[in-house]
Amino acid sequence: MKLRGLYAITPETGDVERKTRLALEGGIALLQYRQKKRDVALARSIVRLSKEFSVPVIINDDLELALELGADGVHLGRDDGDLRPARKRLQGKLLGASCYNDPTLARAAVKAGVDYVAFGSVFSSPTKPAAVRAPLALFAEPLGVPLAAIGGITLQNAPQLIAGGADLLAVITDLFDAPDIRQRARDYGKLFA
Repeated sequence: MKLRGLYAITPETGDVERKTRLALEGGIALLQYRQKKRDVALARSIVRLSKEFSVPVIINDDLELALELGADGVHLGRDDGDLRPARKRLQGKLLGASCYNDPTLARAAVKAGVDYVAFGSVFSSPTKPAAVRAPLALFAEPLGVPLAAIGGITLQNAPQLIAGGADLLAVITDLFDAPDIRQRARDYGKLFA
């Protein structure tokens, strides 16, 4: 499975299912289900929807939920559990890790068996305004796995991230708050063509 393109992360509010369907119709490469409050019914619906479009779906921060729903993987942050045991339990499914602005953390994650690492916030983000900033230079790190950029990404600043070495662009606001979500996803896809 090639991890390259738009990595859509579900919004916390609004009609999440409808918005997710539009993003999937627009041709996203990867989908992450992320909700602060655990909602098994919504998560199950999002997993089913992603499978309908043959787009891999990752569950954020919840290994048990990912396994229960048959998701394609899980994404873990610093406080969401140890990567090595997660790697063993996922048995060939995707494992991603948040590495913030820390290349040492990223190298340790790669040793633990992750399939991709995420650096961010690369720009000021409305979702996490206090997040540590990750310099563009991190995407030139030769880590041997795909690199995801997250935080404040827009269609306007995305090209510099791709040119700098980002394989995946993790986007929430600029995608799901767009007037035409389907077209916005297509526009991101064109950046990787």
